[in-house]
Amino acid sequence: MQPFLAHPFDSDRLHEECGIFGAIGVADASNFVALGLHALQHRGQEAGGIVAHDSEQGFNSAHRFGYVRDNFTKTDVMATLPGPLAIGHVRYSTAGTKANTAIRDVQPFFGEFSMGGCAIAHNGNITNAAALRRELIERGSIFQSSSDSECIIHLMARSIQRNIPERMKDALRRVEGAFSVIAMTRTKLIGVRDPLGVRPLVLGKLSDDGFVLASETCALDIIGAEFVREIDPGEMVVISKGKVETSRPFGPSQGRFCIFEHVYFSRPDSIIGGRSVYETRRQIGVELARESPVEADLVCPVPDSGTPAAIGFAQESGIPYGMGIIRNQYMGRTFIEPTDQIRNMGVRLKLNVNRALIRDKRVILVDDSVVRGTTSRKIKDMIIDAGAAEVHFRIASPPTAWPCFYGVDTPDRDKLLAAQMTPEEMREWIGVDSLAFVSLDGLYRAVGEAKGRNRKCPQYCDACFSGDYPVAPFDQLERGFQMKPGSESTVNEAAE
Repeated sequence: MQPFLAHPFDSDRLHEECGIFGAIGVADASNFVALGLHALQHRGQEAGGIVAHDSEQGFNSAHRFGYVRDNFTKTDVMATLPGPLAIGHVRYSTAGTKANTAIRDVQPFFGEFSMGGCAIAHNGNITNAAALRRELIERGSIFQSSSDSECIIHLMARSIQRNIPERMKDALRRVEGAFSVIAMTRTKLIGVRDPLGVRPLVLGKLSDDGFVLASETCALDIIGAEFVREIDPGEMVVISKGKVETSRPFGPSQGRFCIFEHVYFSRPDSIIGGRSVYETRRQIGVELARESPVEADLVCPVPDSGTPAAIGFAQESGIPYGMGIIRNQYMGRTFIEPTDQIRNMGVRLKLNVNRALIRDKRVILVDDSVVRGTTSRKIKDMIIDAGAAEVHFRIASPPTAWPCFYGVDTPDRDKLLAAQMTPEEMREWIGVDSLAFVSLDGLYRAVGEAKGRNRKCPQYCDACFSGDYPVAPFDQLERGFQMKPGSESTVNEAAE
């Protein structure tokens, strides 16, 4: 099967990074993993994989292109993955093109060491992967994939530690960037977050001996697991025989969780830091209405990611809320071969205007972000064609002006509209009556920081908005990427 074909609507979005899930201490753990990955499908639709271990059959794996529902609900596939321990991964690649994607790039990755096998699934991006890869190849390592995550396996192979958890600590101390990792040995389930905790990871409990690790709490809900807690930034947990052992291999650390998880990536029914993602997004809409009010007749979300913020905007402003745009729920991310005629249809294949509601109205459209801006222009055209009197855009995030190097597939900076234009120039280019973004302080207030953003030491990773990278993107700097002047001090403070 060939990799997924990107739909025209998706080319103007920040794409989810990856989703990871692991289960131990339950019969047929791979079935729990498949369900967990299904709940995390929004984090990666390109491919998925599961590795399981059984005491009699050893390690077994299955890697497939496409949706979880199309691959890991089949009896013949799941029957090959027996055992009480399994991990899985859903993928959206963050480097290269879909045309170059190979099945060998699909995680989890597996390595056989002297003390036994180990499989790993990684969410995030290693910012010094190119340098590590060169070093490892020069020392004789033979890579099987183009993924930065494979570096972890090779670093573990070169460690002199006597057990796999200690080898993993050795390896991850060499790694820079963002990583939430779930790994498994023959008897252990391991979870670890990078020192800044950029990417999410949570612990759940199924039974006395049954535990799960997952990217989000929504994946616990689907299998009826009890949420225990989030894995802390810089923490490693090792689970075996119903016991959870914890350590901090990177020393003291201060978290810089990705704030865009609150805005877009996480499912609205997940809980992050004790806060409902839905409620946070609704509160962003409240902040938008306070910061950038406008006279209008109707507040409409750009579905589905703009919906909670649109509800909050309508509630705060008193302007009626309505579904002015209807999403085709059955199209998904895969479609027929995109001919020129199909491409020209653009977002109309996925979104359609509710003309009877829109006609002659002054409409506020609420969306989660503006990336390249091409989709925003097409949506505006659709609303105008439907007879709207005015179109006002309100965006539930600050201007996205910098690329992410921590596991999110973002365009180069020269492709980001906010990096090339002022907000007023963006308004003119999109062709709307007004355009406003929530401020960075407003976003921080919405996620629970009453005083807004701490300029000296930001509470979250917000590099895509501010250009303040908490970890220097070493590989990108080698390629000539220019950081924002003065941001080096932020990087150094985070490192300390």
